[in-house]
Amino acid sequence: MLLRHTPIEIKERSALTINPAKTCQPIGAMYAALGIHGCLPHSHGSQGCCAYHRSALTRHYKEPISAGTSSFTEGSSVFGGQANLVSAIETMFTVYEPDVIAVHTTCLSETIGDDLVQIRRKAEDEGKIPPGKHVILANTPSYVGSHVTGFSNMVVGMLKGFAASSGKKNGKINIIPGFVEPSDMTEIKRLCSEIGVPTIMFPDTSGVVNAPMTGEFQMYPKGGVTVEELIASGDAKGTLALGEWASAEGARFLDATFKVPCKILDLPIGLEATDRFVDALRTIAGVSVPDSVNLQRGQLVDVIADYEQYFHGKKVALAGDPDQLISLVEFLVALGMHPVHIVTGTPGTRFETRIKELTKDSPYPVNVKAAGDMFHLHQWIKNEPVDLLIGNTYLKYVARDEDIPFIRHGFPIYDRMGHSYFPSVGYTGALRLIEKILGVLFDRADRDATETKFELVF
Repeated sequence: MLLRHTPIEIKERSALTINPAKTCQPIGAMYAALGIHGCLPHSHGSQGCCAYHRSALTRHYKEPISAGTSSFTEGSSVFGGQANLVSAIETMFTVYEPDVIAVHTTCLSETIGDDLVQIRRKAEDEGKIPPGKHVILANTPSYVGSHVTGFSNMVVGMLKGFAASSGKKNGKINIIPGFVEPSDMTEIKRLCSEIGVPTIMFPDTSGVVNAPMTGEFQMYPKGGVTVEELIASGDAKGTLALGEWASAEGARFLDATFKVPCKILDLPIGLEATDRFVDALRTIAGVSVPDSVNLQRGQLVDVIADYEQYFHGKKVALAGDPDQLISLVEFLVALGMHPVHIVTGTPGTRFETRIKELTKDSPYPVNVKAAGDMFHLHQWIKNEPVDLLIGNTYLKYVARDEDIPFIRHGFPIYDRMGHSYFPSVGYTGALRLIEKILGVLFDRADRDATETKFELVF
């Protein structure tokens, strides 16, 4: 109801965010940590922070998310959380027996200035970290960045903690998949396997946050990149980082530290971005693209040609993560649609520049904003209505108030299923996106059709 009072007149706001198009860094760090096999994420801050981060991931994936917390009290907040973290490390290794504890900070521990490296050293000196066990670290205050940058910081943390070089290349390619669904990670691995590229993917949440129901509780499901694979990432032939915001920093760290050359690509969402990813794999492997992959691409092209008339000229508004939006916008433009309002909550002027490049031929003015919010997006829509809205669950209120067909995409999605199991990346994922777009557009056409226009076949 409150959104119906959103004013159409837009005023610049420098100190107020309303309905942010993001969530905080620790959630991204926690999600990345879950992509390590046998890893227990740990939130260095108050118990309430950890509860919120676990809750957000649990609601999105409908899976129990385990994590530890330093449980700051008033004393910890004033004098520091060193004693709490050292005690927590000992307790977690003793009771829950993880192979890895991935510690990330929160606003509180960052504000008081806790030194994670020094605290880990103290835990080591006191024998709190058993032989063969590991503690990795990431600084992720919530008052900067977003869940995407938190994910990136934890990726760098896992590489700082594990990656090493023996001086002999192992012939494998590192794949940093970005903040995507476990289903997307599975599809990326499948494409690599079909083309014949041996890979090390990190993090890898497939089989972890979409693990099967077996009737037996597993504290640490079978999925996730292993410690041995992370160590071997320093001997890889190269790294493909999928997404500038979530993946590039980890790839650049490996390049600078271990001379593992890297290539930064867009997330392979849609035809053109997937083509670039497949071409990069083909070049690395020195092979031809197999017929099975060409078949999938051909089916996607056929569907685009068959249904182009239903996409043509439709205006779209989007909100989400920068890596996701860049590829989505490129795909929508290729379909003949017009993305006109685009907002990400993650800061970075490069995002605005890239979107403007992708939409430079649009017949409509294009509004784009980094570090923006959904309130601003709603105001744009009120001034220039659209035919389709794409974003996370929180946009459902805008969709209902403005009566716009709505597709849920990104993080978080609380009120639909499928994102954990059906990919959006690759040629197969693009087909699913097309199915979803056509589904809501055709549903709207049926709803609004007169008796004489109510067609059996579109």
